[in-house]
Amino acid sequence: MRFIFKTDYAQDIRLAKHGGHVFWYGALMLVLLAAPWLIAEYWLAQLTFVLIYAIAGLGLMLLAGFTGLFSLGHAAFLGVGAYTQAVLTNAGLPFPMALACAAGLSAAVGVVVGLPALRVKGIYLGMATLSFGFIVEEVLARWESVTGGNAGVHIKQPVLFGWTLDSGDKFYFLCLLITVLATLGILNLLRSPTGRAFVAIRDSEISAQSMGIHLARYKTLSFALSAALAGVAGALYAHKLQFISPDQFNILQSIDLLLMIVIGGLGSVHGAFLGAIFLISMPQIIAMVKDYLPASIGQAPGLQGFVYGVVLVAFVLFEPQGLYGRWLKIRTYLQMFPFYRKGMFKRQKSFQKSDRLR
Repeated sequence: MRFIFKTDYAQDIRLAKHGGHVFWYGALMLVLLAAPWLIAEYWLAQLTFVLIYAIAGLGLMLLAGFTGLFSLGHAAFLGVGAYTQAVLTNAGLPFPMALACAAGLSAAVGVVVGLPALRVKGIYLGMATLSFGFIVEEVLARWESVTGGNAGVHIKQPVLFGWTLDSGDKFYFLCLLITVLATLGILNLLRSPTGRAFVAIRDSEISAQSMGIHLARYKTLSFALSAALAGVAGALYAHKLQFISPDQFNILQSIDLLLMIVIGGLGSVHGAFLGAIFLISMPQIIAMVKDYLPASIGQAPGLQGFVYGVVLVAFVLFEPQGLYGRWLKIRTYLQMFPFYRKGMFKRQKSFQKSDRLR
């Protein structure tokens, strides 16, 4: 088991805690860079969707996992970003400027939605964000002069500094770059005073307020940053599909996003990526397995929803910390073997979330 002897503050806040992090994350980056030459085009498209959903997951993780604010209408921010990107790109605005506008408008909408969070929380905040999601979906469907209504709207291929991203490989590298930048931004934010204020609000609002943390300011900021990342993900989602319609950003999409971070592991950046992998890979696995099941089960229309429900209930009951929490326990078991003590993680349930094993 690795023990790190820290001798200065800079070592404590370093992103890579030890050489193992540098090696494994460097190897992962090399694999991702070589992915277009290693896997088929279909699976590269699925990996691109994983990156896009991971960006949205990072935003929702910042809001729900690190600030403790519940959102059931996060797909609305994806819709705002997607339609903003589509309208501005079709109007001839360069891709970087359109992407910045999509993120900015989504952040502004997030501030407006975050205002109820100043007075309500828990299930009531979920109801408020759910209502917002219905409102945005209805606006997108009715504002036909801009959004095209239920008929949807096509979007041009992105052009970056005169370079048209007209292939899956090129767009994959763009998504990979934006995902890496978003991840580094979130990691640096979380180790800053602002990120620690978010965690303090999540653990105890009364304690955070007693330490001088302005609850209204930081809750609103969390909503804005989360919505901005969702807007960026929505913009990339629109370019990937090249066609969007209001029904793509409904309540089911919001539930998928919430399911993604819960199964991935609330309160961890890794959980956003693990949840995105689960969300994209699970339909593929179900499609491959159902051919071997009896026709009454494999051809049932609600099979995917049933599997999602069973998996979610299983994680809530047996592993509340999600996939990343399970990986931490497996890693600790391997590091401590044969001195691993049964039940050593039961004490975590009595800790504050910020004190649990990372």
